[in-house]
Amino acid sequence: MPRPSGQHFLLSAKARTLSLAQVFCLSDTAAEEVFRRIRWADSEGKPVCPHCRCPTCYECRRPNGASRWRCKACRKDFSVTSGTLFASHKLPLRTYLAAIVIFVNEVKGKSALALGRDLGVQYKTAFVLSHKLREAMAAEVRENRLGGEGTVTEVDGAYFGGHVRPENLKRDRKDLRRTENRTGKRRCVVVVREREGRSVARSFATEDAATGFIRAHVAKGGIMHADEAGSWNRLHAHYDLRRVNHILGYSMDGACTNQAESWFSRLRRAEVGIHHHISGAYLDRYAQEASFREDNRRQPNGELFRLVASLVSANKPSVDFCGYWQRSRPAV
Repeated sequence: MPRPSGQHFLLSAKARTLSLAQVFCLSDTAAEEVFRRIRWADSEGKPVCPHCRCPTCYECRRPNGASRWRCKACRKDFSVTSGTLFASHKLPLRTYLAAIVIFVNEVKGKSALALGRDLGVQYKTAFVLSHKLREAMAAEVRENRLGGEGTVTEVDGAYFGGHVRPENLKRDRKDLRRTENRTGKRRCVVVVREREGRSVARSFATEDAATGFIRAHVAKGGIMHADEAGSWNRLHAHYDLRRVNHILGYSMDGACTNQAESWFSRLRRAEVGIHHHISGAYLDRYAQEASFREDNRRQPNGELFRLVASLVSANKPSVDFCGYWQRSRPAV
C-alpha cells in the first residue's frame, strides 16, 4: 500500500467515524436494531431464520422484553444473536457492541485486563470475549490467498514464548541454544505478506515446518523475498525466490523483507507492551489478529466496527470459547 503524503491516517478525521460514547448512549432497542441491520444486511434488518434460512418470521418477545422471533417454516425460536459468536450472551447487547468498538480502536491490540475494566466485567469474562473477537478476525484472514502473476510477497519467521530466566551467577547459566536447556514452549510465527496487499500467518514448531503452509497460501507466478535462513531453501523449487543476507544489510540487490519485518513489529509491540505473554495455545489467535489489524490499518474505526460485527454474526458459536473461562483448554 503506497504511503500517503502529509498527515498520518490515524491522526486524520477520516479515521474517527464512530465514538464509544455513541454506543453507550444506545438504548437496548437501538442496540438490537444496530446489530440486526448488520447481521441481516441483505434483508435490510428483517430477521431470517438461522436454522432453515426462511425469511418469513414473526416477532414474539419474551415476557421480560428480550427479543425473540419464531420461524413460520420450522417453528423454531431465535434471537438477534442466535447462531453467532455472541449466542447465549449474558450481558446487554450494548456492552458487546462497545467491546467491539474498544477492540478495534486499539492499533496494536487490547489486553483482557484493560477491556474488563472498561466494561466493568471480570477478567475471565473479558478474556473469553476478546478471544471471540479474535476468532471473528481470524475468519477474515486465515484463508487469504496471496501471490500470482505480477505480485511480490515476503516471508519471514520469528520465535515467541519459551523464555528461560538466566541464573544469577554466570557460572550457573546454561547455553540456551541447546534444545535440552529450553522449555519446549517456544514456537515460530511465520508470516507471508503481499506488498500492497494482504497477509497470512500461522505458528509452527520451527520455520522448516511452514513450507506446506506457504505453498498452500501463495500461488506461483510472482516473486517472493526471504532472508538467508536455510529454512527457505526448499521454496526455490516452487517460486522465483530472492534472498537478502541480513548480516550484510537490510536490502540487497532489490531483495528485502521489510514489509514482513514491519508486520512482526506490530506483534512484538503487542507482546511486550500490551499482553506481555502471547505464546502457547493461543499464539495463532494473536498472529491472526495482527494480520487483520495490519491489513485493515487504513480503515476508519466505524468501518472496522461494522466489519468485525458482521464477522461475529457470520460465524457460528465458538467451540473453543463457549463459556466464560477455559484458559487451560487449547484453541484449535
